[in-house]
Amino acid sequence: MIDNQSEVEILLVEDNPDDAELALRALKEYNLANHVEVVTDGEEALDFIFGRGAYINRKVENGPKIIILDLKLPKVDGLEVLRAVKGDERTKIIPVIVLTSSSEEKDVIESYRLGVNSYIVKPVEFDKFVIAVRDLGLYWLLLNRPPVR
Repeated sequence: MIDNQSEVEILLVEDNPDDAELALRALKEYNLANHVEVVTDGEEALDFIFGRGAYINRKVENGPKIIILDLKLPKVDGLEVLRAVKGDERTKIIPVIVLTSSSEEKDVIESYRLGVNSYIVKPVEFDKFVIAVRDLGLYWLLLNRPPVR
């Protein structure tokens, strides 16, 4: 059992610093997450999730409550991250929410085929982006009942 101070509630995988800052601001403004870990590329996301590289001391079992994942990422793209998370018995029950600028039908279909829990296209307007992040935080952290790990 890990203590609540070190428990990561949300892993935010976002390479755009402005979008990451907006998401963090929305989550904090509405008190939706005490600990959000932000990584900026797919390789770092996989290292965090699976306790590799700079995160070698992390236990996979202490994964985040949810993963908010952009698809268009450097090094390893979001679909590969999603494939790895949903393909591993230790991590496949972690809810993954794609929050991306891509509205391409092929990305939507492939994301759901790989097991994404929700697919949200990033709103362009600031206020709508904040509302989208707030709403997904409200649902996935407060209303949704995940299995006990």
